[in-house]
Amino acid sequence: MSPAQKGWAMTGVLITLVMAVLDQNIVSTASWAIVSDLDPAHGLERLPWLVTSYALAATAALPLYGKLCDVHGAKRVYLAAIALFLLGSALCGLSQDMPQLIASRAIQGLGGGGLMSVTLVVVAHLTPPEQRATAGGGAGGLLAGVGLVAGPLLGGLFTDQVSWRWIFLINLPFGLLALVSAAMSLDLGDGGRHRRIDYLGAALVAAAAALFLLIVEHGLTELIVADVALLAAFLWRQATAPEPILPLSMFRDPVLRVALPLQFLTGAGMTGGLFYTIVYLQAVAGVEATDSGLYLLPMAAGMIVSGMASGVLIGRGHSSKPFLLAGTAMVTAALVLLGRLAVDTSPWTLGLELLLFGLGLGQILGIVIFLVQNSVPASELGVATTAIRFTQILGSALGAAIFGVILTRVAANGSLVTGIDVVFLSGAGVMALALALTAFLRTGRRAEPVAAQR
Repeated sequence: MSPAQKGWAMTGVLITLVMAVLDQNIVSTASWAIVSDLDPAHGLERLPWLVTSYALAATAALPLYGKLCDVHGAKRVYLAAIALFLLGSALCGLSQDMPQLIASRAIQGLGGGGLMSVTLVVVAHLTPPEQRATAGGGAGGLLAGVGLVAGPLLGGLFTDQVSWRWIFLINLPFGLLALVSAAMSLDLGDGGRHRRIDYLGAALVAAAAALFLLIVEHGLTELIVADVALLAAFLWRQATAPEPILPLSMFRDPVLRVALPLQFLTGAGMTGGLFYTIVYLQAVAGVEATDSGLYLLPMAAGMIVSGMASGVLIGRGHSSKPFLLAGTAMVTAALVLLGRLAVDTSPWTLGLELLLFGLGLGQILGIVIFLVQNSVPASELGVATTAIRFTQILGSALGAAIFGVILTRVAANGSLVTGIDVVFLSGAGVMALALALTAFLRTGRRAEPVAAQR
């Protein structure tokens, strides 16, 4: 690829990542307007499925996306994911009732599952191993920080000034630009390996992941036995299939063996900090939903600064492990401090604690993926990258469910702010485990450039 082609390709990649990050936060502030418009009588009962349908589809599709990248090439899968996401976005914007919107969100989720993960595979192909920390870690902190604040603000702006439908329709022009730039300029030279795809294994892990999310997010405990059976069937299939969707041999890799549980714990711990900060602001401090994003500015600033700085320094040859250790320690300390919040806590105190939380998160986001991508051969980039994203999502879901139970039980016997404090301290305990696990993560291996492995 020429420098001009790479520039166009990276522009499309950046647009795709922005869409993926914003889509995770933009719906929250528009939810009441959606219910009032489409189904004022019963829409509130169906509101959780607006999020769940997207999450179920996105999570279930992740493992298959990784294998498709390794077999058919990241470009084809990347284009298909964007197209599916845009189709879902258009259908969401045109929906006339809640069942239509929920079904359209599931279609959008099928594309959204690949929007972030497959894009990270494309980035890995476009950048040499020594620059992936700058592209992944630095950009990850920047985009996550901006999306954290911009998502709710844009959602509120579109809802108040135009219509809630534009939180979905706005994806169309930008998505089409990303689609055209990728189709015309992207040339990764991967894929075409003519290997069989384990669709049965993909179906088993998709079903197991979907049941897992239903259990932890909706309390459907009667599905536990079925979920365990599906998980056992999936593991058996992976051990016997000629081309497994998630090769168990990958767990022999010392980096991946530690990175997967580390990302699971980090996903759970981050959920405790991010989500329940919003709960504190709205339910305890009395901050309006549309204004709560402004209170997260210190966190976003910390994520941007530390993410960019750590990415640049790692790209210049500094070891990534000290940044990962420091970031995990900062998040742990921030959650301990947040565990002391009271009804009358000063906004300045909260801002400083959130700044520390963001400075830690910025050093974590993207670095684990960077380490994993550098430890596996180019032929397994897709599977390895989506496996990391998959475990993070499952960790976030389990963390949200457990912290929700903790909040409910503590608040029932005390006050809401006490329950939120216990949630933060529980999140600190999870991140302390992640910190201990980080000490065992190997960071010395370097993958050869992707082009050299073809």
